Amino acid sequence: MTGPGATAGPAPGTGEGQAPAVPDVCAVIVAGGSGRRVGGGELKQFRWVAGKPMLLHSVQRLQSRRDVGLVVVVLPRDYVADPPPWLLQCDTDRLLLAHGGRERAESVWNGLGDVPDDARVVLIHDAARPLATEAMIGRVIGAARAGTGAIAALPVTDTLKRVGADGRVIETVDRDGLWRAQTPQGFPRDMILAAHRAARRDGVSATDDAALCERLGFPVVVVRGSEKALKVTSEADFARADALADTPE
Repeated sequence: MTGPGATAGPAPGTGEGQAPAVPDVCAVIVAGGSGRRVGGGELKQFRWVAGKPMLLHSVQRLQSRRDVGLVVVVLPRDYVADPPPWLLQCDTDRLLLAHGGRERAESVWNGLGDVPDDARVVLIHDAARPLATEAMIGRVIGAARAGTGAIAALPVTDTLKRVGADGRVIETVDRDGLWRAQTPQGFPRDMILAAHRAARRDGVSATDDAALCERLGFPVVVVRGSEKALKVTSEADFARADALADTPE
């Protein structure tokens, strides 16, 4: 299970434009880290947030789409053979498990090994963003289906300061044109596979898959993300996610 390797509106669950004749999207959810930075013994991606385990939000959201033919979940190695029972309540015909690596890039590579040959678009999503919305996922898929890499992102609105090790401000950074990257990120299948192969060959690692495509000169565009798709990394983030869960998309 691991390896290298315009209409009046979009139909529900299909993203932008007409639904494909057959599902053409494979989603890789990265949930392979130890995830214990927030404390306690339970893996962060398994902790409950907004009414269910964090990872389950992403699996169910993606499997609710008719254009997603397969969801590959990358888990810590010890959990691949014995996953949490609630994960097996999903559509197991459209679910594969792959084992995580030492770094995120290796985990993504393992998940890419299960992407079927007939997948046109590959989505890569972090389990730590459990509230990614249907609308933003659709925008990412639509852009990737048109032949470019695509990332969900939000424009930077805060003033940015570059600060030295002593805490003194070095300069104010111009925020014009700066965006905060989120996930999912989507890519034509051949693009993301080529980017990861080249990264492994060159010994390059990255926490952002689009960056691997950018270094090869592949086109990557930004589509509008969502404030709901926050990354849950601290105890305070769990409370924020609970508060955001019932807000409009």
